[in-house]
Amino acid sequence: MGKVFSVKNGSKISLLFRHVFEHKNIKKILGANMAIMMIATSFAPTQASGIEYESTIVKEEVTPLSTKITTRYPVKKVKLNQGYHFFHPGLDLDGFVGDSIYPIKDGYVEAVEYSRFAYGNAVIVRHAGGYTSLYAHLSKITVKKGDRLTTKDVIGEMGSTGRSTGAHLHLEIRKNGFPVYPYSILPRN
Repeated sequence: MGKVFSVKNGSKISLLFRHVFEHKNIKKILGANMAIMMIATSFAPTQASGIEYESTIVKEEVTPLSTKITTRYPVKKVKLNQGYHFFHPGLDLDGFVGDSIYPIKDGYVEAVEYSRFAYGNAVIVRHAGGYTSLYAHLSKITVKKGDRLTTKDVIGEMGSTGRSTGAHLHLEIRKNGFPVYPYSILPRN
């Protein structure tokens, strides 16, 4: 123990633990206990027997089965300005001020933001499966929070608001709040 207290640099606590747990008698005790515990747990049942559970349906939803999943590009004419990468978690789609912007999938308007900074005028749409899509730099927004949308509805018009160097649409797709590669959702052209 004198060796632990004479240390001037480093953590005395980590040195103390190392000194205790590297001792040969401690290793024998821990090793034997670990072996006994592993053997004992291998014989233990994985499910409790004799216990009955009652299940209750909180909410029942009827979802029609369909093999058609409609996903579309938010613009009629797709021309990519900038792609998806680590420092740019979305796609920049080229166009003209006033071009119509559509949601990529059916959903609900989660948020509408008007700003002179960052994304500028933007709309966030919530889709099924934990997905959301962000449409940024819009010149005009034609929806409000809570609106139900289909892929045929117009969200707004392309613009150059916020931190933008020209007319384009910045599209981000997220799953559970984390950006995803857009082409894992969007159809390939």
